[in-house]
Amino acid sequence: MYFKNFPTIPYDAVGQGQTKDVKNILRRVGIRAKVKANTLFYDTYDVKEGESPESIADKLYGDPEKHWIVLLVNNITDRYHQWPMTYAQFLQFVNDKYTDPNGVHHYEIAQSSGDTTKKIEVYNNSALYGGDTDFYSNATTVTNIEYEENLQNEHRKIRLLDPRYVPQFIEEFEELMKETAI
Repeated sequence: MYFKNFPTIPYDAVGQGQTKDVKNILRRVGIRAKVKANTLFYDTYDVKEGESPESIADKLYGDPEKHWIVLLVNNITDRYHQWPMTYAQFLQFVNDKYTDPNGVHHYEIAQSSGDTTKKIEVYNNSALYGGDTDFYSNATTVTNIEYEENLQNEHRKIRLLDPRYVPQFIEEFEELMKETAI
C-alpha cells in the first residue's frame, strides 16, 4: 500500500546505459507544520512491550498495512533504532554496546535558571579544571544502562493520528507523492 504511491523512475544499476524501471524509494514527503502542531489530530500513546507499528495500526486503524502512518506521523525512518526494543533485545543491545553496562555514562545537574526540571548532562572533564572533582559533588551519576533506558522510554512516547483523519491523510499523501519532483 505504501510503496504503490512511489513514482517509478528509470535506473541504470550497472552504468552501461541499460535502464530498468524501479520505485524511487528515496522520495519523501513531510507532514505540514500546521497539521503537525495541531494536537486535535493526534493522541499520545506509550508503546507497550512487544508492540510493533503493524500491531498498533491494526488495533487503531483496523489494518496492519497502515503501519506507515504510525511511522510517518512520528518521523521514524529507522524502525530498528527509533522504535522501542523488547526487553530481551534491549539487554542484548546494551551488553553488545558497553563493556560495563553499569559504568558511568555521564553526570547530570539541575538547571539553576529557566526550566529547573530539565537536567544538564555533564561529563568527567576534571582534568580541564585542574583535577577539581568538587564540580561533580552535586551531580547525579547516570550509568550506561540508565542512559539507554531513558532513550528507550523516549522512543515509547509516540503520537497516533486520530482514525477519523486517516482517509484524508492517505489522500493528501498520495497527492503529494504525485506532485513532488523526481
